[in-house]
Amino acid sequence: MNTLTEHVNIVAEHIHALRETKPRVLVAIAGAPASGKTTLATEVARRLTLQKCSCVVVPMDGFHLDNIILDELGNRARKGAPETFDVDGFLRIIKAIKDDAHVYAPKFDRSRDLSLAAAISVPSDVDVVIVEGNYLMFDADGWRDLAPLWDTTVRLDVPLPELRARLIQRWLSLNHSPPVATRRAEGNDIPNAQSVVELALPCDITLDGQPQR
Repeated sequence: MNTLTEHVNIVAEHIHALRETKPRVLVAIAGAPASGKTTLATEVARRLTLQKCSCVVVPMDGFHLDNIILDELGNRARKGAPETFDVDGFLRIIKAIKDDAHVYAPKFDRSRDLSLAAAISVPSDVDVVIVEGNYLMFDADGWRDLAPLWDTTVRLDVPLPELRARLIQRWLSLNHSPPVATRRAEGNDIPNAQSVVELALPCDITLDGQPQR
């Protein structure tokens, strides 16, 4: 089992190699819910910053449809599934970043269960943009249009039993009771994780197992 530090080393070294031929590198870190995408993206960004390489992390979760919209669509219980995101808006932002535009991206506040508009600034001169999310390399309508935009792609591959434990713990940390946490994980999060695995597009780097500190 690789450590988180080893995972960061692999990804950071790969990004530096790409930077020799590209003025800006657009990185996708994909994987199932609770696979460790946010942790890996944050640590890679920290490493690059320490190495004098400017970097911004853009989470896909900022593009959740608002709960009011999900209620209107009857999809509130499926929040986190592919159809509960603004994939067209997300695609427009990624294309703008690819074109070196200065953009502002939303950020998801999990404690309040809502997205905050224009919470992340992506300057036009930033060296590396790391995007992390479940469906960045996902073979479904709308989502597959993202694949050609990435300069490099990383997948975190975590066994389903470990994902299940993490997803339940995520709901427990938000003060849900064990039965409710288990029900929410098994009713929505785990099916979403299975979809990510079943419709995964190939990535440049696959990191097996769950990174440990």
